[in-house]
Amino acid sequence: MTAASIAGSGVSPQGPMPPARPVGDAEVVGLDGLGGIEFGDTEQELARRGVLRAEVDACGPTLAGHEEVSPIFVDDRLVLLWLDDPMSTPEGITVGTPVSEVRVRYPTASRLHAPQGTYRFDGLLARDGDRAYLFLHDGVAVRKIIAGYADWARRLFDEGHGPC
Repeated sequence: MTAASIAGSGVSPQGPMPPARPVGDAEVVGLDGLGGIEFGDTEQELARRGVLRAEVDACGPTLAGHEEVSPIFVDDRLVLLWLDDPMSTPEGITVGTPVSEVRVRYPTASRLHAPQGTYRFDGLLARDGDRAYLFLHDGVAVRKIIAGYADWARRLFDEGHGPC
């Protein structure tokens, strides 16, 4: 499957996601992307615009000015963003948010169970058309947030890969 084959956007039964807006000190990542960085953008386009950097001590390319975000590319297209504190969803979910609050803000999120005997987190997958947020949690609080194409978020959860 290629990133190009999963491009596009839809609307979930719960309606369209609200537009990205600042939440406290957090920078908001919507299901289109992050401040001019959109899912489906190519590595070359982001590098040409000066948004993508190759850091020596990083495990892959980084986004200029966004050290809390790890981009994931497949077939040269941006498919996912791994988010760390202080990044936020438009609904105000950040790393450290209680799982109960995620369930209130995303009531249709699918519960995903990590394989037994692993050190992986359980997840909640909140889909909106072909996009989603994947909230990895320890049963109490969110530990990681992944935003992007829903199929790639689900695949990442199923296969257990990280950003490196």
